[in-house]
Amino acid sequence: MPALPEPPTHVGAAIPAHTPHAISVMFPTWQDNIYYEEGNPIVTSKMECGYPRFFIHPFIQKLCTRLVAKFGKPNDSGMLFPSHKVAEQCRSFMTQYYKKPTGTLRIAEFEIAPIDSSSELQKVPIYIVLFPQDAFPIAKQFWQHAGDIISSRMAEYCLRILDENKQHAATKPDEPEKKADLYKPKQTMGSRNRNHYNTKPAKKAEVKEEEAVEQTTYLEERYGRNLPVKFSNNAKIALRRRIAGVLTGEEEDLTDIVNKIASIDLKEQRQLKGDRGIKGLSEEDVFLYPCGMSAIYHAHQISMIVGEESLKSICFGFPYTDTLKILQKWGPGCVFFGLGEDTDIDELETRLKSGERFLSLFCELPSNPLLKSPNIKRLRRLADDYKFLIVVDETIGNFCNVGVLEWADLVVSSLTKIFSGDSNVMGGSMVLNPKGAYYTDLKDALKIDYEDNLWPEDVLFLERNSRSFKDRSRTINRNTEALCDFLVNHEKVDKIYYPKFTSREYYDAVKHDNEDAGYGGLFSIVLKNEKSAAAFYDALHCAKGPSLGTNFTLCSPYTILAHYTELDWAEQFGVCRYLVRVSVGLEEREKLLSMFKTALDAAN
Repeated sequence: MPALPEPPTHVGAAIPAHTPHAISVMFPTWQDNIYYEEGNPIVTSKMECGYPRFFIHPFIQKLCTRLVAKFGKPNDSGMLFPSHKVAEQCRSFMTQYYKKPTGTLRIAEFEIAPIDSSSELQKVPIYIVLFPQDAFPIAKQFWQHAGDIISSRMAEYCLRILDENKQHAATKPDEPEKKADLYKPKQTMGSRNRNHYNTKPAKKAEVKEEEAVEQTTYLEERYGRNLPVKFSNNAKIALRRRIAGVLTGEEEDLTDIVNKIASIDLKEQRQLKGDRGIKGLSEEDVFLYPCGMSAIYHAHQISMIVGEESLKSICFGFPYTDTLKILQKWGPGCVFFGLGEDTDIDELETRLKSGERFLSLFCELPSNPLLKSPNIKRLRRLADDYKFLIVVDETIGNFCNVGVLEWADLVVSSLTKIFSGDSNVMGGSMVLNPKGAYYTDLKDALKIDYEDNLWPEDVLFLERNSRSFKDRSRTINRNTEALCDFLVNHEKVDKIYYPKFTSREYYDAVKHDNEDAGYGGLFSIVLKNEKSAAAFYDALHCAKGPSLGTNFTLCSPYTILAHYTELDWAEQFGVCRYLVRVSVGLEEREKLLSMFKTALDAAN
């Protein structure tokens, strides 16, 4: 394993430090998190980046500003998307929730293309939804919840084209002016306000753009850690096979990957019982998305195509916040069983027996942040008897540890997390159970719904990063278990949420029976009171910010970041307002134990 980076120390720094496309940001103190949620410039003005669904990357902000100036009206704002379909979905969402005349919501479709015929850069189609500035919070909700976002690397690429065009025009002033953006005249007219929804440009990060590009070039080209972009299709095949569990081993370079791809066809894949333990699964059952939340959003979209669209869905157990928002804001809504206990299954069964029907059931195994696992086998029996889909988010457990596909119709995951580990790229996946009763219908629905919007450079990073996925998972499992064994009996700790201690029976029911499988790399810790939790957090010498599954230990005061405006509501479901969530990394075990002992010593 490569050496782990030292965590940054100043508020607003990128995590990992000096990484142009980092997906987390440093909040060193408890108070920093509160300032961030309140939109206080003490923190927000210093942010180099943030989690991309909540904080729009500076490259994307810069590109959007230039395009709004070109295509927008005075006082317009805009949001960029990777396809016309996504832009239309955003406009439809805004039409539903923006309570003003919707004729002001417009879509511009165009290409950003090099005007120099000798340029190696390729043209990029891009789509912008234009709207009045006061509608930005609504557009930002779509960006955050649906997750069909454009990549910061895509924005960087587009900016390179525009800058190259500008330089070319400057060197050839006598040539007739050409449009840098080839605008297609397809502009069409359309007949709660949290800090997450009010991202402001991060000036500090924009100042560092040249440094960022230089570092990206250094990593990708001079050291050749990634495949060339022209090989992204092979990388995508490798990714899908790895997620399906039929590409095994630690591939080191392009030759290994191409040989593995060439060595087995789809028919042979379906005869294997790969890492997921299901025969019949192949890369054709794996679909890639821009991020994990996009996979969840589209799982719900295709559920509505397959089933009766008028039926509500079920959110079972306390989920990551945006999953519940998707089920509530699209379609007819959902029934929320926030505790996810056996008594909730009893109630669900009673309602089903009385004649109530549901479209689908969404759950996590285990859940975030309480690490609870539902009785998935009992839920599967109910789904079979009463004809509803089951969608399981396996991000926290990951398929190295748990085999949930057998009990689900769809399995979704954030590839951004432990599958990648390097905290420098976004991605998501959806896997269909080839043995599921709805398999053929879901495949047909995906022919209508699915678009491949994963940017090629991001594919390359995901492929490279994930080569060591299984080894990293094994090490992180062991580190986390040792750390939780130490913490669970510590006198200053009130509660540890971790699958080994939390609804273990139901986790063990789907845990793989091999020595590498474990209880994952995430746990949550609750101390005696908020003052102790803040002191513990402030003294912890590790990276501190949003996200999880990183190769380095990363923690956050989860409830504050995810539910700051609804703390009382979250507490109804057992999510303490001063809960600290910890994602354990690859550090030496003794170093981890010492780090947490020191932090607990600082707690009151």
